[in-house]
Amino acid sequence: MRVIKVGGRVQEDPALADALARAWTAAPGATCVVHGGGDAVSALQRAMGGEPSFIAGRRVTSARDLDLVRMAVSGAANKRLVSQLVGAGIAAIGISGEDGGLIGARAIDAERWGRVGAPSVVQAAMLRHLLAGGYLPVISPLARDLGRADGGPLNVNGDDAAAAIAVALDATELLLVSDVDGVLLDGAPVRTLDAERACAAVASGAAHGGMAAKIDAAVRALDAGVAVVRIGGIGMLTGSAPGTSLARAQVAA
Repeated sequence: MRVIKVGGRVQEDPALADALARAWTAAPGATCVVHGGGDAVSALQRAMGGEPSFIAGRRVTSARDLDLVRMAVSGAANKRLVSQLVGAGIAAIGISGEDGGLIGARAIDAERWGRVGAPSVVQAAMLRHLLAGGYLPVISPLARDLGRADGGPLNVNGDDAAAAIAVALDATELLLVSDVDGVLLDGAPVRTLDAERACAAVASGAAHGGMAAKIDAAVRALDAGVAVVRIGGIGMLTGSAPGTSLARAQVAA
């Protein structure tokens, strides 16, 4: 089983749908896709008179922002990607982490991030049911708030959501696909990276912003049993560029 998370900018690449379709065709029933949509959310925030703000690579999300996130990510981005995959001949079905309580989360720190959560529950049975039926799940990373009696949504970082889904599905591999070719250390991409060195890169500031969030999610997935996490560009799907492979055991970079 493989979970593939695609960032918002990668979704603009016309080669993405065919690359995902080939991955599905090579192993039908053994792939889930999680997607972001950060640039679209930021554009919508600005159009509504706001300004996006991030802390440690995660978007600060007010209660008002949640509807914008739903529109941009669960609405436009999700359905656009599903349409492209269906056009490539794949029976893709778009769902939000809110649907059926697929992802349950708890607020991280309301004073800093607002309505932003960390996944704590993933309904793997729902995903397995879709996969068994021949459908490729395409998931937007919103979640149901487990800390409120009435539920309500929480915005979840796409990398965090993908890591939680990979763990719930007992995935052997998690791919975090973005607009960079891998993790950069000392100005150059590295092919392999152990978890200890990856965490040190975040602590020192060598990896920051969105990359720090990716590494944090990757290490959590490794700690919970996912064998390999790779961070890189669309070349990881096409075979043209391997990205950076992170593993629990120490390896030479």
